[in-house]
Amino acid sequence: METAYVTTKGRLVVPMGLRRKYGIKIGTKVCFIEMDGEILFRPITPQYIRSVCGMLKGKGSATGELLKERGKDK
Repeated sequence: METAYVTTKGRLVVPMGLRRKYGIKIGTKVCFIEMDGEILFRPITPQYIRSVCGMLKGKGSATGELLKERGKDK
């Protein structure tokens, strides 16, 4: 388990071993997810983006579905 301290400016330094392991480099965007009383830290790296591509893929387009729903309202 790695630990780090939050600075007076609210900055958090990610330990070098974790940066290397997860491909976190200067300028890497991160998101913080609050779940069940915990905070998850997720780097938004090219590998992460590839892993979630197509995750929400469905049949048809979102625009087509929206137009269908609007048509029902008329």
